[in-house]
Amino acid sequence: MSLIYTVLAFALALGPLIVLHELGHYLVARACGVKVLRFSIGMGRVVWSRRFGQDQTEWAVSALPLGGYVKMLDSRDPETAPKDASELHREFTRQSVWRRIAIVAAGPLANFIVAILLMTALFMHGVEEPSARLRAVPQGSSAQLAGVRGGDTVVAVNGNPVQSWSELRWQIIHAAVDKTALRLDLRAQGGGSYSAAIPAERIAQLDVEGDVTKSLGLDLWRARARIERVMPGGAGERAGLQAGDLVLRADGKLVEDGMVFTELMRAAAGRTVRLDVERAGRLVTIPVTPEKDAASGRGVAKVLLSQPVEMVTVTSGPFEALAKGVERTWETSTMTLKMIGKMITGEASWKNVTGPITIADYAGQTARIGLATYLQFIAFISISLGVMNLLPIPVLDGGHLLYYSLEVLTGRPLPARVGEFAQRFGVGLLFMLMALAVFNDLVRLL
Repeated sequence: MSLIYTVLAFALALGPLIVLHELGHYLVARACGVKVLRFSIGMGRVVWSRRFGQDQTEWAVSALPLGGYVKMLDSRDPETAPKDASELHREFTRQSVWRRIAIVAAGPLANFIVAILLMTALFMHGVEEPSARLRAVPQGSSAQLAGVRGGDTVVAVNGNPVQSWSELRWQIIHAAVDKTALRLDLRAQGGGSYSAAIPAERIAQLDVEGDVTKSLGLDLWRARARIERVMPGGAGERAGLQAGDLVLRADGKLVEDGMVFTELMRAAAGRTVRLDVERAGRLVTIPVTPEKDAASGRGVAKVLLSQPVEMVTVTSGPFEALAKGVERTWETSTMTLKMIGKMITGEASWKNVTGPITIADYAGQTARIGLATYLQFIAFISISLGVMNLLPIPVLDGGHLLYYSLEVLTGRPLPARVGEFAQRFGVGLLFMLMALAVFNDLVRLL
């Protein structure tokens, strides 16, 4: 069932985005007067089709569920070349270069518009996320040396306001990619505010592929370890733990929050830990022996803790939400391009290239978390589709846009022989990237 759920979540995320991408090409082609012969979802052999409209455009579903295409009247292909002189004016290559640019760019543009609309809707509805409140800062960490204190809340990074943990992390990633200093504005838990600066030299050392916040010593604030529910038949029930118990110490050491308690239980597989808990105003000592999980080897007490992190609901009005949607789409696009540039120059690993298996896995995970998280994931995938299709690789939209840009500059189209060679090169490069993506997916899976 889990595999079916993941596959369905993947199909529902990617399928509509491909349809909308191709619909962008289709609508602009029609607006420019170009005759569209086929609108296909999927590649390869057509397995189902119907014809509609004055032009009798064939709407088809093809065998390979990878992408799609819009086939237009085009003299370069004998199969799609005009059969009648009266249709020559509706042929693709006879359109002005600017119309051809508009038709090709419409697909990626549709993906960006979808992402903006999804994010706008999410910001208007309100997205519940962990707050930017900080856990106790480790001694010797960059954050501690800068003067950051645990329990305080970050309200801005380099002058950019943040409300949630994801926004805080996003701003830190931006600084890491740009190798700029980090200035944190914080609200103290006891009142008042202050700023802390982490130098650019330290930010430049961050691995953007890893957890940039933890590398600086920043972590989510977590509540005290209060037990909400005790699972039947587990080590916690056998030891006598009860819902409402507040864990204060373990083997005499202070338990600062729920994460500390969880880590202690995981590290104590098969070993008895003496817990001092507060129960109805009384101090009770309870020895607990976590069971060893066969799969991970970690200790398991089988108790659920109360809400572990502080949550905030990030909401905006229509115009502010739209502005945020545009800004987030732009930032995600530029971040993607920067990461691609770093992979080309060797500053980032090619392990970051992901394929359908990883995307499907994330689709399933986000769908299980909730609708808002799933829609955020779809928006991110839509941006990725738009950016990847704009890369100047022959056979992709970006490759065609490169041809037409050269035509604008030189005043003449690219020679047919050069175009054919570029197409072969593009197909080879695309297959290499797909093979790398699938390889990385399998390595992650195994």
